[in-house]
Amino acid sequence: MPQKTPRNRLLFSVVVLFAINILNFYDRHAPGALVEPMRKEFHLNDTQIGLLASAFIWLYAIIGVPLGRIADSWSRKKLLAWGVVVWTSLTASAAFARSFAFLFFSRMGVGVGEAACAPTATSWLGDLFPPQKRSRVLAMFMLGVPVGGALGFFISGPLAQAYGWRAAMVLAAVPAVLFVPALLRVEEPARGASETQHTPLARGSMWAVLRIPTLWWIIASGALLNFNMYAIGVFLPAFLSRVHGLSLAHSGIATGVVYLIGGLAGGTAAGFLGDSVMYRRKDGRMLGAALFALVAVPFACVSFLLPAGSLWTAIPFLTLTYGMLNTYYGFVYSAIQDIVAPDQRGTTMAIYFLAMYLGGASYGPLLVGRLSDVLAHRAATLAGSPAVTEAFRAAGLQQALLTIPAFSLALSGVLYAASRTIVADIERRESRASHVVSLASTELPT
Repeated sequence: MPQKTPRNRLLFSVVVLFAINILNFYDRHAPGALVEPMRKEFHLNDTQIGLLASAFIWLYAIIGVPLGRIADSWSRKKLLAWGVVVWTSLTASAAFARSFAFLFFSRMGVGVGEAACAPTATSWLGDLFPPQKRSRVLAMFMLGVPVGGALGFFISGPLAQAYGWRAAMVLAAVPAVLFVPALLRVEEPARGASETQHTPLARGSMWAVLRIPTLWWIIASGALLNFNMYAIGVFLPAFLSRVHGLSLAHSGIATGVVYLIGGLAGGTAAGFLGDSVMYRRKDGRMLGAALFALVAVPFACVSFLLPAGSLWTAIPFLTLTYGMLNTYYGFVYSAIQDIVAPDQRGTTMAIYFLAMYLGGASYGPLLVGRLSDVLAHRAATLAGSPAVTEAFRAAGLQQALLTIPAFSLALSGVLYAASRTIVADIERRESRASHVVSLASTELPT
């Protein structure tokens, strides 16, 4: 039987982990709001802007695997606390940058610290809530993506316009002063505490989870999703400034609106739908994720094809696009926990993040940035211009962002493929758990 956690302790745990995840994505997205002042100060092109995001992702993905392994065997509380200290310290250090190389170093360091967050927190939440309630709580936890991103854009853009982008980076680190002491007061649950039946401990290599067919489809889906999400996070404020003429402050606020409304609506809907559909069919979560990704395709096409000056039409379509893509977390993250044992969740999330970030997020900003530069130069050449002006840069970025609907279509197909294998994988895990319970009951003394 699952171990019962007192309601007040349960609520405090969820609030603290949610707040830390908000800070996680605030610090991750704050540089996206500051792309234009950084680009102009250091004379960067869009490829270099994309490289800054990729630098973060490379270490985030690679370091996450050993940290996930540690999260399955050591104190998740201490590991997460150290992670917060590291990433916020290096976020603030960007204020001292005097070169592109220092910016590059600081973002790589942020990736090391933030790599501790997802494996520890998702494993922790999985031990607080039983399977039939996990979609809602994990969807709420992943609302840290849009809420943290929105706050990063809402605050960083206007603050940078008023006081400079360096002040915005320092402020992004300040909440850690409150969050780390709060985390250290939270009581960590035992592994497997919320399972409705005894689940056997997994044995063997940490890579054994890769024998689960559905996990391969989920990993591929994560790479496709993250290509889109990180391209949007890095280049949406620049797109709104270049194509629709918004100031630094207003582009940050507009991006924050897209993140907050779209992300909250999509994440909340997926949480409730993901739990309710599991009562009817075990492949429901994956089918729901596939459907919403497919719906994102036409919305994304309209968002990026609208001409300059169509801001009030573009914002609703951008919000719908982001909302559809954000449903992924509520559906898929809970599905991962349906197919792996409790003591493999940290490791599984780390392997998943390794593949999805190296295979998707690291390429999203970099390839979109590179494509933007190529298309901008092509537009200048066709126009007979010796210089790549801001108008050509706007056209290049607008065309490059059309990769997003293409990747959304591929994402939908991969999620549908996962729905075809997940039922068998869930039943296989439940069968193993029932077998252990049966053996244990026969060994009890009479």
